[in-house]
Amino acid sequence: MPGSLEPLDLGVHIPYHFRCPISLELMRDPVTVCTGQTYDRASIEAWVSTGNSTCPVTRATLTDFTLIPNHTLRRLIQEWCVANRAFGVERIPTPKQPADPALVRSLLNQASSGSAPAHLRLSSIRRLRQLARDSDKNRSLIASHNVRQILLPIVFNNGSDELKNESLALLVMFPLGESECASLASDSVKIGYLSRMLTHNSFDVRVNSAALIEIVVAGTHSPELRAEVSSVDEIYDGVVDLLRSPISHPRALKIGIKALFALCLVKNTRQKAVDAGTPAVLVDRLADFEKCDAERALATVELLCRIPAGCEAFAGHALTVPMLVKIILKISDRATEYAAGALLSLCSESERCQREAVAAGVLTQLLLLVQSDCTERAKRKAQMLLKLLRDSWPQDSIGNNSDDFACSQNESKQKCFIREL
Repeated sequence: MPGSLEPLDLGVHIPYHFRCPISLELMRDPVTVCTGQTYDRASIEAWVSTGNSTCPVTRATLTDFTLIPNHTLRRLIQEWCVANRAFGVERIPTPKQPADPALVRSLLNQASSGSAPAHLRLSSIRRLRQLARDSDKNRSLIASHNVRQILLPIVFNNGSDELKNESLALLVMFPLGESECASLASDSVKIGYLSRMLTHNSFDVRVNSAALIEIVVAGTHSPELRAEVSSVDEIYDGVVDLLRSPISHPRALKIGIKALFALCLVKNTRQKAVDAGTPAVLVDRLADFEKCDAERALATVELLCRIPAGCEAFAGHALTVPMLVKIILKISDRATEYAAGALLSLCSESERCQREAVAAGVLTQLLLLVQSDCTERAKRKAQMLLKLLRDSWPQDSIGNNSDDFACSQNESKQKCFIREL
């Protein structure tokens, strides 16, 4: 293998010894194994995790799987990145080192100790939270030490508010098991506590409380338990208030829409979401969501349009119909399906919505949709909406009707398709 420099598309050359022997990419976190060879941490960890026990370069058996950070090489790579900044090379950040298992065990023992001073328990929780934020690997390590069983009693038992709030912030970083979700959902005292925390003075506490509520509702398989949680009025007010947060708080928007969608999956309590002002907030914030969250928001809109009060509230917002028409075929197949479903519900109940949809250009959007590679459910909704709107279409969009629905050569394919519906 050559020891010279290899060219890149931009004219910059990466030194051969800066490349990982496995991925052949620039190393971001070089580590040395027991054979003396250096690899990028992510690449060698993936190699070992698939069952390989040999060094990829030397083929010698790895008798020790300890990965030693190669700080000297990492600094040289960073200096090279800085020197080649003019070619568009970005400096790699200094990687966070994986948490030491012994340290994690010690911190968890200290956090769970009722005899330990309060400030030491608080310090342990904060250190664990920082480690969990650093990497997925750290979160997996912490989760493997039964962190949920340690944190749940701290969050809901008597203790300092600061310790409980920090524990809640750490707890929501880990998924709960079904039994844990069911246990929380069936405890009205704990659910009441979380609902009260949605009005806490601390913005982070409100977000974390909503996050735990979403985890519980989404992780509970029992319809009865889900309905019990979803029946708490204060939850909707708190969650909807998060959706009013400025765009500078993206986590609040993400958590808010996840929680709201999970709550609105319970049919009998959707009225509570409407009463809390959900329709207006969703329409106003729809453009601020990222792709996955926009899909959830549109799914929530469609769910709420299935009840009369929700349909009326969305129809009363001047931007609802134009926004839904604009979204078709713009975000994703799922978003298109939900937008078409919501429009179908609105136009089925309101002739004014039909006129608004036609004025917004829904005809062209729907014709493109039924001829696209979108989902069959989306196409069925589009076809139903086209039939529903047929009487509202401008006459020049339809052409002259004929008994046999035949199309002359001069007529467009769109007019033919419309008449055949």
